[in-house]
Amino acid sequence: MAKLASTQQWWETRRDRFTLYISQVVLDEVARGDTEIATKRLNILRDFPLLEITDAVKSLAGDFLARSNLPPKAADDALHIAAATVYNLDYLLTWNCKHIANAQIQKKLAQVSFDAGYELPTICTPYELMED
Repeated sequence: MAKLASTQQWWETRRDRFTLYISQVVLDEVARGDTEIATKRLNILRDFPLLEITDAVKSLAGDFLARSNLPPKAADDALHIAAATVYNLDYLLTWNCKHIANAQIQKKLAQVSFDAGYELPTICTPYELMED
């Protein structure tokens, strides 16, 4: 199933079973690109609870970059993962399989999280979170 179709199906059938959160990093990302489309994305997210990018989040993101195989260009990805981890979320939903939903990277991220006193959330795609 294609990414867009999977995401739409998850959004229509499953999202109400979860409390969804975003961070300023998410808002910055969805604001990029075509103004009209970006505005539509921002409107969809306007009522979602916003996770603050605290010093703890920034510190853990720095640890992820320093101690895992995340490349320096993945600084925003590290912030996404760190926010979900510090705020003790159950899941981090993403289609970024290069730097976030990547089993080899997650193993190292889990160790860094554990060493910092946190538990890495389950990181998966919407497709993987379709069933109970």
